Amino acid sequence: MEHAYVQTPIGTVELLGDENGLASITVLESKKPKGTIPTVLKDAVEQLQEYFDGNRTVFDLQLNPSGTDFQKKVWEALLQIPFGKTISYLELSKQLGDAKAIRAVASANGKNPLWIVVPCHRVIGTNGNLTGYAGGLHRKKWLLEHESPAKQTTLF
Repeated sequence: MEHAYVQTPIGTVELLGDENGLASITVLESKKPKGTIPTVLKDAVEQLQEYFDGNRTVFDLQLNPSGTDFQKKVWEALLQIPFGKTISYLELSKQLGDAKAIRAVASANGKNPLWIVVPCHRVIGTNGNLTGYAGGLHRKKWLLEHESPAKQTTLF
């Protein structure tokens, strides 16, 4: 498994992957040296940089996360949430065919190994509150504001 590190506005991002695709994206609490970017991760690094620069709204990468069949089903559903939109855990559970599976859906969402690319940050509480994000609510808030269609401008 190859790895690369990218400095982003939400912290250092570690990417892991190989010729089968991108396996994980993790936001680290400490900085890592930039180093050489392996060929198998160059597209992922470029697309993440474009996303953070505000020039990409959809990722086009081969993905290869590890997880159960149910988790992969939830992660596939996350890919259908458009850039700049949010959905509640309950709505996501209903889309997957079982409103009562909300806790299992939330758990699978929280185990998503491909942050940002598989947009688990776009899932919010039924009441509109930001809830549960493995990378911290401050990062979830930042990502949602970054994707907001109505950018706040400064008056001065």
